[in-house]
Parts: sequence; C-alpha cells; structure tokens
Amino acid sequence: MPPQTPSAIKTLYLSLLLTIALAAVLMVGTIWIGSRAETENGWVRHTLAVRYQLANVLMLVQRAESSQRGFLLTGRNVYDEAYTASTGALPASLVELAKLTGDNPRQVDGVGRLRARIADKLREMSNTIAQRKVDGGAYTLADASIDEGRALMANIRELVSGMQAEEDRLLAERQSRASTLGVLLQLGAGVTFVLICVIGTLVGYFTRRSFTEMATARDQLAYKNQELLEQVMRREEAESQLRQSQKMEAVGQLTGGIAHDFNNMLGVIAGSLDLMQRRLDKSDFRIERFIDAAKKASERAAALTHRLLAFARQQPLEPKPVDLNQMIAGMSDLLRSTLGEQIRIEAVSAAGLWMTNVDSHQLESALLNIAINGRDAMPDGGKLTIETANAYLDDAYAKRHVEVTAGQYVMVAITDTGAGMPPDVAQRAFDPFFTTKPTGKGTGLGLSQVYGFVKQSHGHIKIYSEIDAGTTIKLYLPRLAGKVEAIEQPAPQPAVVGKREDVILVVEDDPLMRRLTVESLSELGYSVLDSEGAAGALAILDKRPDVKLLFTDVVMPEVNGKKLAEEALKRRPDLKVIFTTGYTQNAVVHGGVLDAGVNFLSKPFALDHLASKVRAVLDGQTAGRG
Repeated sequence: MPPQTPSAIKTLYLSLLLTIALAAVLMVGTIWIGSRAETENGWVRHTLAVRYQLANVLMLVQRAESSQRGFLLTGRNVYDEAYTASTGALPASLVELAKLTGDNPRQVDGVGRLRARIADKLREMSNTIAQRKVDGGAYTLADASIDEGRALMANIRELVSGMQAEEDRLLAERQSRASTLGVLLQLGAGVTFVLICVIGTLVGYFTRRSFTEMATARDQLAYKNQELLEQVMRREEAESQLRQSQKMEAVGQLTGGIAHDFNNMLGVIAGSLDLMQRRLDKSDFRIERFIDAAKKASERAAALTHRLLAFARQQPLEPKPVDLNQMIAGMSDLLRSTLGEQIRIEAVSAAGLWMTNVDSHQLESALLNIAINGRDAMPDGGKLTIETANAYLDDAYAKRHVEVTAGQYVMVAITDTGAGMPPDVAQRAFDPFFTTKPTGKGTGLGLSQVYGFVKQSHGHIKIYSEIDAGTTIKLYLPRLAGKVEAIEQPAPQPAVVGKREDVILVVEDDPLMRRLTVESLSELGYSVLDSEGAAGALAILDKRPDVKLLFTDVVMPEVNGKKLAEEALKRRPDLKVIFTTGYTQNAVVHGGVLDAGVNFLSKPFALDHLASKVRAVLDGQTAGRG
C-alpha cells in the first residue's frame, strides 16, 4: 500500500470521529437547552400562579367588603353568609400565596405586609357587622367607619398591585431567557447541521479519495505480486537448473564410481577367463588362482550391486521381529575378529528394550559397516561403544527433520573415539562414493548403504561428530508394537546335493542365465526342465506331474513370474515356488518389502546359496529371501 493511503484513511477516520463528536455535542446541547427551557417555562407558570393567587386574595377581600356593605344596608343574612364564606377562604389563599412567593425575599415581605393590612381590614369589617347586628334597624351608615375601610382597601390594592408588578418583571425576565434559549437552540442546531453537512461532504471526499488510493494501491500490489511471481518463477527455474546440474553432477559421480569399480571387477573377470583359456589351450590345468580371482571379482560386483540397491532404497527386505540386545550380543565375536585387538568394544544394553521389525541380515551388515568406519577412524586403536535405548521422537523433532515421523523408536548408537569429522565432511558422509580414505581403502558406499537401509525401513539416522573427540552414529528403527514371541533363528545348514527324483522347472527369458541356472541345479543333482516363457512352462507342468519346484524369474515379457506362479498353483496346489530377480520394483516386492509367504533368491546368486534355498523350500523349512 502506498504511503499516502494510511494518511487518507486516518483523515477519514478523524472526520468520522469529529462528526460523531459534533452529533454528541448537539444531542447534549439540545438536552441541556431543552432542560433549561423547561425550567424557564416552569418559572413562567410559577409567576402566573402567583399572579392568580394575588388576584384571588384581592377578589376575596373585595367580595368580603361588598358582602359587608350589603349586610350593613339590608341586614339580610345572605350578605352575612357571603361575607363569612369570603373571609373563611382568605387564610388558605394567603397560605398558598406565601408558599408560592417563598423563593423571593421581596415578595415574602410583601406577603407579610399584605397579611397585616387584610387582618386590619377584616377587623374593621367584623366590627361594623357586629355593630349592625347589635343596633338592628336603628343602625345607619353614618355609624360605619367608611373612611377607615376605604383607606385599608386602597392600601391592600396598592400592595397587591406592587406584588403583581414584581411578578410581571420576573415574568418578563424569564420569558426573555426562555426566548434566548430557544434562539440559541435553533442557532446551535443550524450551525451543527451546517457543520455536519460540511463534514459529510469532507467525509465523502476523503472516502472517494481513500477508495481511489486503495484501488491504486491494489493495482500496484497486483503489479508487485506479478513481479514477485515472475521473480519466483525465475528463481525456481534457476533452482531447477541448479538442481538439475547438481543431479547430473551426482549422477556423474555415481556413474564414475560404478564404472571405476565395475571396470576393475570386469577386468579381473575378463583377464582371468583369457588366462584360463590360454592355459587350457596348452593343456595346462593350473587355473585355480584365476578361478579364485574371477569368483572374488564377481562377489565384489554382486556386493556393489546390493549396496547400490540399498542406497536407492530398492533392495528387497524381509523384516522380522528383532531384539537388538540379542543381535549385538550375537555379533560380538564377529566384531572382535573384524575390528582387531587394538579396538576395545563395549556394549551398553538398555533394560526393557522394545522389539523392532527389520531385516536382520541388513541390520547386521549396517552395524558392521559403521563399526568398520569407526575402526578406520582410530588407526592407533581406541574404543567403540555400542549402546541401545528406547527413544521417542516428538513432533518438535519431526518438524525440524521433515523426513521423520514422530513416534516410538528403538535406538542403537555406535560411538568411536577417533579423529572426528568436520561439519562439511559429516554432511556428505552418506553420499555414494564419497570417502576420505586413501585410494583403494574404501568404495564410499558403506554409509550410503546404511542410510538407504534405514530409510527403507522407515527409520531415521543421525550423525554427530567433533574433531579430535570422535563420532556417534545413531540409528532409530520403528518400534514393533504388541507382544512378540522370541523368534529362534535357524542354524545355517551346509549346502546339500539334490536328488534326481526332485524335478525342477526353470523359467527364465535370458538364455545365458537360464543355461547357467539349469547347469547349476543339474550339478547339484536335481532333474531340471526349462522354458523361456510362461506359456511353455504351463505346457510342461501339464505334461509332467512330477515337477516339484517352479524356479522362475519375476520380470519377463508378456506374463511375469508372479502371474505364472498364480496360474501354476491353481493347477498344482502342492507345487513349490522360488522367485528370482535382479530388479526390485516387481510383483513380489512392494515398498521394498517381500510379500508374505514368498520364497526369493536375489540375482546374482552363488551355488551354495542356490543349493541351500532350493533344499530348504523342497523340504518345507522356510519362506523368505535367500
């Protein structure tokens, strides 16, 4: 909003407040003037009442005098009665007059003198009437004190006239004030009306001005918003380009690391095969070391693939209830032999530790990877502490780490007393192919594999490190709710040979892989049939009821291995099935977790793994990953 808009709105508000104030003043003034006018009108009525009472007193005195004269002349009782009635009403009238004039000292004095004169007049008249009654018909007007009565009556009229004059003066003053108040009321109303009209005009003006300015501000704001949106779009485009650049850099780094490692392994395998071929051509059968080198290279290639899948969170997991305290205790001999005598290992196991639901093989591998990294950080020896605890990551922690879901976790922390890592190195510790070790001492996939496994298990991983103090890596794995019975892990069985009466059907669309699998199973002693697709496999099952095991690839054209197995089990409910694949996003792995009841063997597989898995499934011992 532009700077002038608030001042315009402020002016509008002030104008409205002023209008309200003037209206309030007008109302209060009107009420006050009206009250004063009513008061003055009351005084006017009071003056009129005083004048009326004065006239009434004078009338009663005059009536009494007239009745007195009539009685003196005629002696008739009617005049005496009229006289008595008039004089009887005088005291009450004088009392009322005294009440009405009690607020005016001058009138109070007048009422006092008037009372005295009336009393004298009544005494004079009473004496003459009494004399008339005594004398009877012999009474004459010459006997009456006419001059005294006339003088008293004149004095009474003079007093009444003076008091009426005073009331007339008060009436004139009060009427003048009432008139002035009326004029002031009209003038104030007129002035207020004019001011309200002026202020209303100003309010209208400022209102239009404010709306105009607000409309201008709205347009400017819309324009600024448009500019901001364009800037945001440009920034998002720049950030997208930066992310793309970083993504390409990461892909390049990842591709370069994979290419480097795989080229080394393929070089070993190809070179070993060439040397074996040359020696066999010379009938020289000393090829054991070349075979051993090729096997080790292929094992390293398979491990690298598994680590890449773990980092990408696409390795097939087989989660089971795990007691971390029991697992760590069972790994003690492996850890001591792997880390060496220079590393002192201490385990701090929490009492009442919750169970967690994870892939135990992958968790062991993750703990071993972290322990090896800790050992490498302590070249002169040190202490490695493995600690377990129940943990709760609350909502506040989850808000600071968007990838974390608040809840209960089982925590395992691995702490070394090594050299520690600076913050920039700690931030990149989980990046693939990032390593601070010398060339040839590490692939840079160990911690990235751990990170991918933990995230795929819906857990959380955190690294804390200080230079010259050491490093702690904490793994938070989701708690397994409910009561879980302890699961005994079966002891590893040695590879066993098969039986010729056990017929296995191999379904694989890749001819080289199908040939290798068939020859491997034949080498183990099984009778083997094969097919390159689902249609041929179903035809073989219909012809050969002695087939006991379906060994099928999952990812195949037209009909995948899962659908093939479903159709085969409809026809042969007693048929055993093993799935194999090197691609994890398929029909038997969902969310990185194997479907329940599925027997799975990951490619590439070694001969002993193949032998153990096939024998276990045929004997009905287990379902899961091999």
